[in-house]
Amino acid sequence: MRSKSLAIVAAGAGLTLVLTACGGNSTSSGSSSGGSGSSSAAAGASSGATVGVILPDTKSSARWESQDRPLLEKALTAAGLKPLIQNAEGDTTKFSSIADQMITQGAKVILMANLSSESGAAVQKKAAEAGVVTIDYDRLTLGGSAGYYVSFDNTKVGELQGQGLVDCLGSKSPAAIIQIDGSPTDNNATLFKNGALKVLQPKYDSKAYTLVGDQAIQDWDNQLGGKTFEQLLTANGGKVDGVLAANDGLAGAIITVLQKNGLNGTVPVTGQDATPAGLQAILRGDQCMTVYKDVQKEAAAAADLAIALANGDTAKADAKATGSTDDKTGNRTVKSVLLDPQSITKANVKDVIAGGSVTKADICTGDVAALCTAAGIS
Repeated sequence: MRSKSLAIVAAGAGLTLVLTACGGNSTSSGSSSGGSGSSSAAAGASSGATVGVILPDTKSSARWESQDRPLLEKALTAAGLKPLIQNAEGDTTKFSSIADQMITQGAKVILMANLSSESGAAVQKKAAEAGVVTIDYDRLTLGGSAGYYVSFDNTKVGELQGQGLVDCLGSKSPAAIIQIDGSPTDNNATLFKNGALKVLQPKYDSKAYTLVGDQAIQDWDNQLGGKTFEQLLTANGGKVDGVLAANDGLAGAIITVLQKNGLNGTVPVTGQDATPAGLQAILRGDQCMTVYKDVQKEAAAAADLAIALANGDTAKADAKATGSTDDKTGNRTVKSVLLDPQSITKANVKDVIAGGSVTKADICTGDVAALCTAAGIS
């Protein structure tokens, strides 16, 4: 995230948690199957302390419930802690109420993926006043007071998206581009766009590409994203050569519009999150790439920090968070764990399956089964 002056440091040894992602919708202590616990769990931490986890929504990405919830729950439970995991369903008032409940229930640590920096900072202020440590998960809370931040290099995510679009367009020039960006309240969305523009802006400046539409989508609303894209496409006379879509959900909505206009498969569309639907779209040729962020590694790193802090071991937490992120809004530097994203195209969809984030059964169904075989997925 160079636009935010990040010092990008790879996650160190001990942060790897081998877990199998599985679905889960329990509020706090539902079961999930998978591999072994984190290194901290293996060390025998057993304070029995309560750790709160607030997930943002169920609409922006399938990952929050299908991956993050079971992975975090398993790791924290294996460490002898009591996880309280709830989803704010995109509602900042509910987000605040959940945090209040967790503080009342005696949480020592709250791990949170905010809905906006403003509402997230308010929650963190209340938590700090109650002596509760907070960790920003996936999204940095600008102007907040979280002691730690765990995420990916989100500027690099955008760079991979921008480069992916360039690669998919090949020698096509001039090319009309539409950008459908993430929510303006999500700092990550800003970083994704900044990263993409590092690659695309020189193309715009040289007139090789023309930006014919650019719109941020409030709350990562896929339906709104599709509607907005359709309006921009119509305004440009139904012509577009490439689409920079901030994640797979938005990409899917855009592809639906392209299909209606007979343009799917001929107009490259980017994505992010390597969701089953996104990977299927890539195999079909409707989406040109996505960005794989290994949630297992992110959840492992976050769980390791939460376990250390719940057991009062700040030194161990500091040893794990070897990176740093500048929060210019809050005029502070946040101790961070920053992981590397990976670009995924049809040629390496199998890498996501090998990583365990999704299974062959998740992807290779119906019309995609033969495409999986052709792509070497076995």
